[in-house]
Amino acid sequence: MGRIALALPLDTEDRLSIDLVRHGHELVARCSAADELASTLLSTRAEFAVVAASSRYLNDRLMVEADAAGVRIVAMIASESDRRHAADLGLREIVALDAEWTEVEAVLLGGVVTTPAVGAARRGAVLAVWGPAGSPGRTTLAINLAAELAAAGYTVALADVDTHSGSVAPALGLLDEAPGFAAACRLAGAGSLDSVELERIGQRYLSSRGSFWVLTGIGRPNRWPELSAERVATTITACRDWVDYVVLDTAFSLENDEEISSDLFAPRRNAATIAALREADHVIAVGSADPVGLSRFLRAHVDLVETIVTSRVTVVMNKIRASAIGLGAAAQVKQTLRRFGGISSPVLVPHDQAALDAAILSGKTLLDVAAKSPVRMAIGQFVAERILPQPAPVAKRARRRRLETAVG
Repeated sequence: MGRIALALPLDTEDRLSIDLVRHGHELVARCSAADELASTLLSTRAEFAVVAASSRYLNDRLMVEADAAGVRIVAMIASESDRRHAADLGLREIVALDAEWTEVEAVLLGGVVTTPAVGAARRGAVLAVWGPAGSPGRTTLAINLAAELAAAGYTVALADVDTHSGSVAPALGLLDEAPGFAAACRLAGAGSLDSVELERIGQRYLSSRGSFWVLTGIGRPNRWPELSAERVATTITACRDWVDYVVLDTAFSLENDEEISSDLFAPRRNAATIAALREADHVIAVGSADPVGLSRFLRAHVDLVETIVTSRVTVVMNKIRASAIGLGAAAQVKQTLRRFGGISSPVLVPHDQAALDAAILSGKTLLDVAAKSPVRMAIGQFVAERILPQPAPVAKRARRRRLETAVG
């Protein structure tokens, strides 16, 4: 039969090790952590590994080493967070932690994959990142929003919907010969897009802090007709049922192409961006905090408000620095937005060129290369305070009752 290695809590390990031997398998390793198991896969010549789906027993290093050694992994989950952790690492072969050996064996040997239900059906939230022309930092913000959401324990998909200059793949060091989002749109047009297909065409950004899916953008701008409005909307709907959060990196242009087209049924280059913005639950409008960037943003912001009707909009001003604005840069940016755009409470992100260069050089997120950078900390605070669900306020009835008694 098979050569099997284990990395499980002691009680589960004892139970399964007896059963697997009884069923004719060979137990070649019993490990107490993912790194220990990763370092023994080659020397033990294991064929399969059964691990608990917590971060102690399952991490990105183990996934990489298992792929290199040709070892098939099955994860055993005990909670919703375990399921999300396994999904973040791209592992779909999962069973419940209390499953019998026969069930584990069926998955190990290629039977039906068991995905235990641990909660209600998912309906993910969609965030669209938009900004005017001039490189205000749309892609950088979209990537790091996805990283922060994944680090918070949610399943996340980052989709490159830019039909002018898609750049998510090169920014993360991923291959983009077969654009994932365009492939998803083609499947959506054929009515065959589901979570299984999305996982097949999506790529994984792996990180010990939080991994996420990536649907890469079109590598050549002339492929924009593949991203029609209807296909984009259908793809976004499918993504809602796939992950907890969908982050869309959109293009800058909001122009309506109908006025310059002789065929009202011809595809529109900006249709993908407009459809993404209208499908989003939360639009994040990003601008560059310098005189030119502010001017571009304020003019384009008017078009954005006219394009979307019901979506929530948060303004993010990027690259805040005194060298471009002068003393009191943050206050000046706030005053300008309030006076000329009627925009209050913007999110301000400081500039840190060294951290951004390190991220682009390594093809990683700020969370992985410069977690203490002021840019990363500002984005993390934005996610925590304005995107993630906020805990309900705790009623202070006991304190109020004591005060009333004292007054009485």
